[in-house]
Amino acid sequence: MGLAQSLEKVAGTVIAKFGGDVIVRYVTAGTYNTATGALTETTSDSAVKGVLEGVSKGEVSGLIQAEDKRLVVAATDLPSAPGTKDRVVISTVVYQIITVNTVEQEGIAITFELILRG
Repeated sequence: MGLAQSLEKVAGTVIAKFGGDVIVRYVTAGTYNTATGALTETTSDSAVKGVLEGVSKGEVSGLIQAEDKRLVVAATDLPSAPGTKDRVVISTVVYQIITVNTVEQEGIAITFELILRG
């Protein structure tokens, strides 16, 4: 077992033990409804454990605001990497994903760090 596989396993175990329940909602653009002028979307939910915390004052910039949250999830718990078009649901509050940072080792994703805005 290589270092990357060991880190995957450790990250998954630690996040499962100390994280809370969250839903990563993958959003796919659907069809355009000419009658309403709206674009329908299809969603797919993945229930996972994640560690949630606020962003630090030093991280506040033009993109990241003081009220934003950081969520860390194990990459092995998700079917694919989330993107900024996707959403996260925590205790019925729906958050928009602002940025996704992938922590990798040897080209293998270990964790995803999502900056969220509610």
